[in-house]
Amino acid sequence: MSENESRLESIRAITNRSPMSLSSTEPLNTIWACDVFNFATMEESLSKNAFKAIKKTVQTGEPLDKATADVVAAAMKEWAIAKNVKFFSHIFYPLTNATAEKHDGFIITNSEGNAITEFTGSLLIKGEPDGSSFPNGSIRMTNAARGYTAWDPSSPVYIMHTENGSTLMIPSVFMSWTGESLDKKIPLLRSNDAMNKAGKRVLSLMGETNIAPLDSSCGAEQEYFLVDSHFANCRPDLLLAGRTLFGKAPEKGQEFDDHYFGSIPKRVQVYMQDVEDQLYRLGIPAKTHHNEVAPGQFEIAPYFEAANVASDHQQLLMTILKMTAKKHGFLCLLHEKPFAGINGSGKHVNWSVGNSTQGNLLDPGKTPHENLNFLLFCGAVIRGVHKFGPLLRSAIASAGNDHRLGANEAPPAILSVYLGEQLEKVFKDIKEGKLIACKENGEMDLGLSQILNFERDPGDRNRTSPFAFTGNRFEFRAVGSEQSVSGPLIVMNTILADSLNWVADTLKISLETEEDKSSAVISVLQELMNKHGNVIFGGDGYSSEWHTMAVEERGLKNIPKTADALPVLQEASVKKLFESTGVLSSVELMSRYEVYSEQYILALEVEAKLVIEMAKTIIYPAVVTYLTELSMLSSNLSGKSITFDDSVSSTIAQEAGAMMSAVNTLSHEITRNDFDSTNEQMQFFANDICDLMEEVRMHADNLEGEIADKYWPLPKYREMLFIK
Repeated sequence: MSENESRLESIRAITNRSPMSLSSTEPLNTIWACDVFNFATMEESLSKNAFKAIKKTVQTGEPLDKATADVVAAAMKEWAIAKNVKFFSHIFYPLTNATAEKHDGFIITNSEGNAITEFTGSLLIKGEPDGSSFPNGSIRMTNAARGYTAWDPSSPVYIMHTENGSTLMIPSVFMSWTGESLDKKIPLLRSNDAMNKAGKRVLSLMGETNIAPLDSSCGAEQEYFLVDSHFANCRPDLLLAGRTLFGKAPEKGQEFDDHYFGSIPKRVQVYMQDVEDQLYRLGIPAKTHHNEVAPGQFEIAPYFEAANVASDHQQLLMTILKMTAKKHGFLCLLHEKPFAGINGSGKHVNWSVGNSTQGNLLDPGKTPHENLNFLLFCGAVIRGVHKFGPLLRSAIASAGNDHRLGANEAPPAILSVYLGEQLEKVFKDIKEGKLIACKENGEMDLGLSQILNFERDPGDRNRTSPFAFTGNRFEFRAVGSEQSVSGPLIVMNTILADSLNWVADTLKISLETEEDKSSAVISVLQELMNKHGNVIFGGDGYSSEWHTMAVEERGLKNIPKTADALPVLQEASVKKLFESTGVLSSVELMSRYEVYSEQYILALEVEAKLVIEMAKTIIYPAVVTYLTELSMLSSNLSGKSITFDDSVSSTIAQEAGAMMSAVNTLSHEITRNDFDSTNEQMQFFANDICDLMEEVRMHADNLEGEIADKYWPLPKYREMLFIK
């Protein structure tokens, strides 16, 4: 083939597409949570006693008796069947960033051979998937396969509609036959319970008497790219690795800052509306959508929910983003760095803790210096991040996220806490043993009569901070776009629980020696700041000065690579943290190290194999074809008045030779298996294999800039990013 017809045909198909128009949609109050078996639906479907029992279970964790489970199951079945549902599934969250589900029919046959429907409490409560076919870190062997799913009543049951039918989805935990957690939900629930117990200890010492259960909350901003499926289907790297392993930077990228918050392309807006209508039906409070920084990049952000529900909803959100993209002719890319040289995608996890009696315990109010509960809880967060910063880094470790962290587009791989000017001064004063009233925030006055004045926020934002206070919550900005939020939430809840227990122990002693409660709190926080205040930083986290200061003067760790972050899970202090809080046993913790290490190695191995295959079978043949044409052209011009410039041919031949030399080296190195440990193998992939892949890419991208456009076989960056 003389030119790349598939790439050019893709461009024609996209640009000749018929114009799309926004379709009508039902009002929000009509569709909101219509496919969710929530309290409102339960109250209509259940007896008064059954509804009271299930509501108490959801709100307080009170056990649900089997008789009530039977009643609830029967009501679920009738509700689902009325919506034309024939199947149910325990949906669970194995040690991947995806969900898992096995569908069972409501159907059974009776003695007369007739088909009837049945769904009992026992079917609702327990399922039995294979425990050895999911990542488990050697907890389950192939010959010891039994695993269990168990209904989590605290996360609402819902109906998932697809073109192939509708299924009743039952959020569940997943465990082995021997009782260990094989999922991300069990430790999340445990971490919240640990934080609740520790938080109640502190509040009790502060004189609070009516203390409702504490819960963490989460609102996760999701960034993603959309690429037309015509282009994606021509890119094996996008289909199998989720990112472009080759691609020359376009002449125009994001340097004009014209895409961020710009007018949303019409086709994308139709897609967004479809996504959000589905989310609203499932009770997922999608609140914001907009263009992101990079061309072809977008963001959707939900409102805050309880962390466990928010985590389930986040998984469902990613599923719907990808599933709906196919219907609209897109591929939705959730990889942290789909395109080199432009903004990557993160998932900013906004996190707070509170309850129905004391409210949001990370809300400073108008006078934070007087809000002692807030100061103690905020101080506990500071201590947790300082003590377990490397653990937080390991919670967001992945091959994809390594491309973002510290790359002047995302927070650095050094965990620090940003408090803002007002709060930083409060804690600085505390460190000096005093507590001075905060200055007023003041008004924003532009001097324009038609623009109303408004109150200025107490602090600016800091985009370079990985862990920033943003008014009434902390924002963990370093989480990767493809990752489950459960892992970061587990770690944040657990380190907070550990710190709150330290606060409670220290405060108890301080209350016995200090004259009043305020003095006791200052004494505790002064000790905390002296030990852990080094983690607070309000400057430019991208600067080389901060990197030097953080490591050499403040003793913080810079961990840019997953290969260095995951071994943190093996440290004795981390094992003690999880065991003391009851969140993960040592066996469960080590299983996660094994699983995540294997996933990291496999991800890079897949990429390396793709680099080799694409270079050999797609790029090199195109190079040879073009060189052949140049050679023929040179021969035809020989002896004529036109002088042929052979410098292009020479450059292409040199780059092609260098590329194939690197491919051959990579092909040899990828077969190596003589490693003494998993850590050694991770280091090999993080350094040797990644460097070789980059070398192949460098030469291939140089070739893209030299070869005639009609011969280049892969859709280019300018096409994938700008043609919608």
